[in-house]
Amino acid sequence: MEASRCHLHLLPSYTPLLHRTISKAKLPPLLNPRTRLVVPSAMRSRICDSRVYSSRSWLLPKSSRRPLVFPPTQASDRQAELADGFDGRILVGSGVTVLFAVLNRVLYKLALVPMKNYPFFLAQVTTFGYVAVYFSILYIRYRAGTVTKEMLAIPKSRFIAIGFLEALGVASGMSAGAMLPGPAIPILSQSFLVWQLILSVIILGRKYSFNQIFGCLLVTVGVVLAVASGANGGQFLCEVEFRWPALMVASSAFQSAASILKEFVFIDSAKRLQGKPLDIFVVNSFGSAFQALFVFLLLPFLSNMRGIPFPELPSYIKSGAACFLNLGGNMTGCEGAPLLPLLFITMNMAFNISLLGLVKISSALVASLAATLAVPISIYILSLPLPYIPQGTSLNTYFIIGAAIVVLGLILYNLPQSANCSHKID
Repeated sequence: MEASRCHLHLLPSYTPLLHRTISKAKLPPLLNPRTRLVVPSAMRSRICDSRVYSSRSWLLPKSSRRPLVFPPTQASDRQAELADGFDGRILVGSGVTVLFAVLNRVLYKLALVPMKNYPFFLAQVTTFGYVAVYFSILYIRYRAGTVTKEMLAIPKSRFIAIGFLEALGVASGMSAGAMLPGPAIPILSQSFLVWQLILSVIILGRKYSFNQIFGCLLVTVGVVLAVASGANGGQFLCEVEFRWPALMVASSAFQSAASILKEFVFIDSAKRLQGKPLDIFVVNSFGSAFQALFVFLLLPFLSNMRGIPFPELPSYIKSGAACFLNLGGNMTGCEGAPLLPLLFITMNMAFNISLLGLVKISSALVASLAATLAVPISIYILSLPLPYIPQGTSLNTYFIIGAAIVVLGLILYNLPQSANCSHKID
């Protein structure tokens, strides 16, 4: 699955609830509520230098005014730690994340070469792999006391919806990815950001800045330009049936809807757990379990879309297992299995773990920019002749321009918001 942002099964370790809780915290009231704080323009720059003045200090003689200097807070210590360690752990973590992100995208396409006719079987194996890994980690965290019984008692109805949407996203994404040229997959997958912005406004009522909205518009324009212009000296829509790019965009919509529901679960669970954040592996474990269930249940419907009648479904699963295992390595059309599919599954999990680790030691912004940097690198590598894809892809000028616009939109969306020095004081 391509995860948020690339389509992630692991949700970042921060939650928007924490950000909103901090940003909406009320400042202590003035000592005299009738006294309005008026700051001379000559002093404003001094206030912005982390100096906080009492509201009554302006009533004292000039020689008696003393700024109230507060001791360093934990947040400032954290910022200093990030600044000091940026050339060390964060730099190494960012490089590892970019490397894993590129390998994840490249192996995603390579894994679909031997499994081109069996994408749903590969989706099923992948989701069962996630279930095994996530529940193993969840059990370890439960034994360590990190996960509580109250967390495990969270209602599972929303996890059912998350699993259903992720099942549709994984199955439709792999089905489309098997038919699309390699460079088109990273570009089309970036529509995830656009869907996430739209759905978060509708479901969560979130508001976005001008930079974020404009960045999403650039991503949309870049995706349309890249797909419409195409590669191989022609047009993607002429060389590939239109339903496959549309199915990849729909896959991003399903994945973004699942990520919005995960966020809603975190917000609602914080209320149920009296402010204690829900452990991430509770959401991922149960979400992946229902995802595996729905991928299995949707096999008849999804296989019928590819022209496989229901009576032939058992034979399809048996043939998919034989192609995946490729015992003897002499099955026609299954060259590269099981090595390539297993490498993709392993690398996908490694990428998710490295991204989560980068978020923990730095910030979500650094992790987002690292994942963004992997997009143009992946497009370039997928355009080259690769093992089992010897023909490569010739990118034309318009496709490159479209890809550059997508990357520019992603960077603009992830730019930190400038905070004004002057704040409105109630």
